[in-house]
Amino acid sequence: MVQIYTPAQSLHADNMLELLAPAKNADYGIAAISHGADAVYIGGPAFGARATAGNSVQDIERLCRFAHGYGAQVFVALNTILSDQELQQADKLIGELYQAGTDALIVQDMGILQLDLPPIALHASTQTDNRTPEKVAFLEQVGFSQVVLARELSLEQIQAIGAKVKTRLEFFIHGALCVSYSGLCNLSHAYSKRSANRGECSQMCRLPCNLKTRDGEVLAENQHLLSLKDNNQTDNLQALIHAGIRSFKIEGRLKDLSYVKNVTAHYRQQLDAIMAQSPALQPSSHGRCEYTFTPNPDKSFNRGKTDYFVNQRHGGLNDFRTPKYLGQSAGRVSRIGKDWFEINTDGAEAGALHNGDGLCYFTIDFAKAVHSDAKLSGIRVNRAEGNRVWLAAAVPGDLRVGVELFRNLDHDFENLLSKESAKRLLDADLQLFDTDDGLGLAISDRHGNRAEVCISCERQTANDPQKAQQHLYASLTKLGGTRYRAGNVEIVTAQPWFVPAALLNGLRRDAVAALEQVREHNYQRPQPCPRDPNAVFPQKYLSYLGNVNNASAKAFYEQHGVIKIEPSYEQNQLLEDTPLMITKHCLRYSFNLCPKEHPELKAEPMQLEVGNDTLKLVFDCLKCEMLVVGNNKL
Repeated sequence: MVQIYTPAQSLHADNMLELLAPAKNADYGIAAISHGADAVYIGGPAFGARATAGNSVQDIERLCRFAHGYGAQVFVALNTILSDQELQQADKLIGELYQAGTDALIVQDMGILQLDLPPIALHASTQTDNRTPEKVAFLEQVGFSQVVLARELSLEQIQAIGAKVKTRLEFFIHGALCVSYSGLCNLSHAYSKRSANRGECSQMCRLPCNLKTRDGEVLAENQHLLSLKDNNQTDNLQALIHAGIRSFKIEGRLKDLSYVKNVTAHYRQQLDAIMAQSPALQPSSHGRCEYTFTPNPDKSFNRGKTDYFVNQRHGGLNDFRTPKYLGQSAGRVSRIGKDWFEINTDGAEAGALHNGDGLCYFTIDFAKAVHSDAKLSGIRVNRAEGNRVWLAAAVPGDLRVGVELFRNLDHDFENLLSKESAKRLLDADLQLFDTDDGLGLAISDRHGNRAEVCISCERQTANDPQKAQQHLYASLTKLGGTRYRAGNVEIVTAQPWFVPAALLNGLRRDAVAALEQVREHNYQRPQPCPRDPNAVFPQKYLSYLGNVNNASAKAFYEQHGVIKIEPSYEQNQLLEDTPLMITKHCLRYSFNLCPKEHPELKAEPMQLEVGNDTLKLVFDCLKCEMLVVGNNKL
């Protein structure tokens, strides 16, 4: 006999913090949850903003089953802009995703809101350009239960939004930064017909550029001027919580598995430490993680780290040398032999080198180059002893004494992550009790789920009560191979009965299976938010930057008070010079030429040369924004 108890609790109260991790596929999503994610976001078969990271509905269903076992959620990214025909396909897909167990859709195209949707929660993608209290309040009014804020916001701006809305606020805390405001970049489409708003960004911003004045003076040459460092908000988590963020998002649906494991575990530990000091805050899913490694995000792919504009504008947003992963400083070359070299590790971050490590270095001294053509080269450590490194071949001719080395592959660390590297366990309390005709076992988690299993059996008096008690306790706590860890174990029988091991083990297994059924039965997906048909969009005019790409999206905005609507850039109706990218990253500021910082300087026009193409730079100093202007080349 199994008895089910249903918990009475809110799934997403305001005190619930959510760590949201990327899932390239279902297996990556399962690993993210095992390493501490409260939720994961994943691409479906189509219409995700990472076109190369699609997944079948069947795989998403498998991921949902695993996630829901921990009270974790699965969000599917359906965040590209769609054509009218694609909206019909999306309609069918959304129904399938809902049946598969999807908890929420991440949406950019407002045409989706015109469909006859199942009762599924909607999240507003960062591609909808969520920067103001008015915009976020509107999204809340039309049914979005969670809004992904723009990465460029400061704590004060986030707090102003949080003061005006009740919808949950989500913010990127780690990973790659798009140099443009999300949703406002058409550079890729203009030059390659690969639209960022359609999940096909060519990452033209990562290419080397030349920066010149309009008169032809060279300010920088062959540098990655639009390539930013990566986001890392480790030091700002407490402040972000105070400002109103409740979902903490890690970027990286195209990153490798070790990145997902390592970075997720890092932020799980950081948030857990904060919650331990603030009992009112709770994780939004269940279970605690145990790791076989010490998380360190500096050991996974990153382009250096910045907290961007969270603490207002400051230097250090970019490393113009390379868009690649340098890794941690390993020191400088001090001696060179035929197939070996030694390293001075004073001030280095990487620590001891290991056999199989990867090292990289610039072939020239970048800091002393006038017009840099620095090239990043790499070598593999064959053997390392102390500060001496042996290679499998001769030392490259461009590696010289004084060159700084960086470790961008920690072989031992990656080896740990290549194996099972975490367990996520749920605490379970057990109570053995007498029934009229045998024994019963109650099992409960710490989230209000409880089940009882009873069996008919003969209760035998034990010859050695103390030994019988120990046997009962030991058998009940054997939860290995399950997702549970024994918490409080009580034996409240009339006396310590002698119970055959096989019978007791079977009772325990049946109780665990019953609790699994109870947890599955009691899991509740978030409900969609009500929509206000009278909500008014905060703008009367939408330019091509509104990304309106279908008749349904146009009708949506018209219903909410927009009078004039231009079609999206992807419809190729803009052929003259047009802002192709709007960014808060400013090259005047980066080169100490900002007229606000240096009023004595004349604000010279500038231009970027990317390959054979020239782009004008226009500076809106009132908004502290830079516009990259060009025309549709195709």
